[in-house]
Amino acid sequence: MAGHELQKGNASLLPTDISPGSVAKLASLGIIACVSLLGNLLFAFITLRDKSLHRTPYYLMLDLCVGDFIRSLLCFPLVLKSISSGSQWTYSKRSCRIMAFGAVLLCFHAAFMLLSISLTRYMAIAHHRFFCKRMTGWACILIIAMAWILSMAMALPPVFEVGTYKFIREEDQCTFEHRYVKANDSLGFLLMLAFIVGATHFIYMKLLFFIYDHRKMKPAQLTPAISQNWSFHGPGAAGQAAANWIAGFGRGPTPPTLVGMRQTTQTQIRRLLVLEEFKLEKRLSKMFYVITFLFLLFWAPYLVACYLRVFMRSAALPQGYLTVAVWLTFAQAGVNPIVCFMLNKEIRLSLRSYLPCRDTQTQREPYIDT
Repeated sequence: MAGHELQKGNASLLPTDISPGSVAKLASLGIIACVSLLGNLLFAFITLRDKSLHRTPYYLMLDLCVGDFIRSLLCFPLVLKSISSGSQWTYSKRSCRIMAFGAVLLCFHAAFMLLSISLTRYMAIAHHRFFCKRMTGWACILIIAMAWILSMAMALPPVFEVGTYKFIREEDQCTFEHRYVKANDSLGFLLMLAFIVGATHFIYMKLLFFIYDHRKMKPAQLTPAISQNWSFHGPGAAGQAAANWIAGFGRGPTPPTLVGMRQTTQTQIRRLLVLEEFKLEKRLSKMFYVITFLFLLFWAPYLVACYLRVFMRSAALPQGYLTVAVWLTFAQAGVNPIVCFMLNKEIRLSLRSYLPCRDTQTQREPYIDT
């Protein structure tokens, strides 16, 4: 009898009315949260430990991963709790506002950071010398601070507006309530986010046109050699003066042939170094554009649903479509480190150097972009 009562009491503590759809939501969001936490934490560990990655693009990417890590750590567990409670918010309204504020803040932070990264990518390729001189650690801190400040400016005003941040039962989360266009400022928020994403893609398109215009081969401009009595010298001599002197064509003192050859060699080495840096910057730009494109791809279904709510007074969206759209926005938090490990060879080499199965005494080969 006592055992039966104990079993009955334990059963009352467990959610017995969870539907198969809710179980699928819990399982999928749990996997997304684990992948996001582990991936972003691993990328942060590699970036901070490897001194060769202490550069501007990786600092900005690190801040982007920190934002996704915070979102996965603070927001996703509350969504799991609401799903297990039957799509209900069991905490206070103030905590719901705080969660909604954090979700909107991190969304705009990712958008502003991607816009900042696109600007730095354009500067790194189109104005490489200026980028190498001015884009120091303090410049990175300033860019990161501006992204957080602008995100705060976008997410903070709805906190003081009654009924704007609330729990949306269809989405199982506390977020900005998108109403009809005349009800609140939903349209302004959506237009601002669309403008940021559109400007980011416009900068990448401009960068693509710049690379295309500068990839055409230009005719070689040879520097003529200087000669007064068959003793050619200067940058364009290329050893001809020495050959003429041995053959007996020149008179007078020995011409400075090696000076010209040394200058030509240094110029060629400098051009090769600039070419390698240009290839590396192009590879980083491709990686960041894939991240930007995936951000748009994962958020597009949810943004379409929000625009329908704004422009249609009685927009009844299918629950399946809305659930998939919301879960895609959750999945975006774990995509960035996966893209980095797949498309960036430098990060893969750093990861391999920290694996315990590898010999710690072997030195890592320098990264050469091909």
